[in-house]
Amino acid sequence: QVQLAESGGGSVQTGGSLRLSCAASEYAYSRYLMGWFRQAPGQEREGVAAIDSDGKTFYADSVKGRFTISQDNTKPTVSLQMNDLKPEDTAMYYCAADHGYGAMWYLVPRYNYWGQGTQVTVSS
Repeated sequence: QVQLAESGGGSVQTGGSLRLSCAASEYAYSRYLMGWFRQAPGQEREGVAAIDSDGKTFYADSVKGRFTISQDNTKPTVSLQMNDLKPEDTAMYYCAADHGYGAMWYLVPRYNYWGQGTQVTVSS
């Protein structure tokens, strides 16, 4: 059973930056996909970014050019650097893990493991 723990959320003003980290207890699969999702009040959970075991990255159009996902395979840990934050980025952010390829990385049901979430609040 893989356990995921997020950290790094907080409150910033528009244009600020935050870095989220997700530490996995273990990962037994040689091929995996780790993603970041977010959910604002009253909204559906949506994919933000993902990275697979080959280092290929995937981004939602709304965050391209502002967010960067990376991984440290020795831990394993996945980070999300968020720059130029906007009020519409305000949400609970979740780390998720799955094994397989990155096609349709944004589909919530495909992920087997989820963290508890960390809140990101961006004020104008």
